[in-house]
Amino acid sequence: MDNATQPYDALLIVSFGGPEGPDDVIPFMENVLRGRNIPRPRLEQVAEHYHLFGGVSPINEQNRALIAALEADFAAHGLDLPIYWGNRNWNPYLTDTLRQMANDGIKRSLALFTTAYSSYSSCRQYREDIAKAQAEIGPEAPEVHKLRVFYNHPGFIMPNVENLRRAFEQVPESKRADAPLVFSAHSLPAAMAHNSNYEAQIREACRLVADGVGRAEWDLVFQSRSGPPHQPWLEPDVCDHLAALHQRGVTDVVLMPIGFISDHMEVVYDLDTQAQETANELGLNLVRAATVGVHPIFISMIRELVLERMTNHPVRRYVGTHGPSHDVCPQNCCLPG
Repeated sequence: MDNATQPYDALLIVSFGGPEGPDDVIPFMENVLRGRNIPRPRLEQVAEHYHLFGGVSPINEQNRALIAALEADFAAHGLDLPIYWGNRNWNPYLTDTLRQMANDGIKRSLALFTTAYSSYSSCRQYREDIAKAQAEIGPEAPEVHKLRVFYNHPGFIMPNVENLRRAFEQVPESKRADAPLVFSAHSLPAAMAHNSNYEAQIREACRLVADGVGRAEWDLVFQSRSGPPHQPWLEPDVCDHLAALHQRGVTDVVLMPIGFISDHMEVVYDLDTQAQETANELGLNLVRAATVGVHPIFISMIRELVLERMTNHPVRRYVGTHGPSHDVCPQNCCLPG
């Protein structure tokens, strides 16, 4: 039958994780940087970013809010699917979550990775993490099938358009038309980026969101670089770009963190703290647009992606020219580089 449902009995939220207090910060950073030969002073320098916020990463509470919004949405639409949460780098760890799922009798789960884009660190590495957890648990571990990336889904684009429009409204009306639009995303090593569709997907999302507010011109910058100076990463850096805009005589800038779905550390520190300090020093009025967070349209999109995978012949919605992303990643997809 065309509309026969596929047997899935859970949704797993897969995320990065973050410290929940000051004592967690260094162990968390050691988890993140394990195997990367990062000098201890650099680890402690990054740890200070978390200590500015009481040693608590906002990503955890944002994931709890996401799960609560999804549970309410699922219940309101008659979708009886329990939601679990597992992280790469901190509690709840993926292995512990998958073991709990197995104990609860879960056999086949869909998974939402908390990113809109494809890359090694945002897709393939999470799939490797899941595979390692399954191997540790053994034959009783549930199957886990990821949902497609959603960078060009209207449920992601429309809330971003709405948030961007509100950001422009914060610029004085007399300066609004001349205020540059700048999109920001997490930088990656160039070799890793070249092995994925990461940058192309981000640029398509930027174009779609900019079109939604009637902006033909925009810039894409990158942030949160963490590699050694000699290693090429995606550029330009957001703070360098703000300085270049200032040199051109720009007075107001609207910045949208298109690479993120919620206001976690890379947003509240790298943009709201570091980039804002740069803007203040330059005398720029920097307005930062909101991320999609738990916007109702975004939450509805996640339910739609779940139902899409539970139906044999679904309508796979998208906007733009790229088409919907694949459900099953090819073997050579998003190699580390």
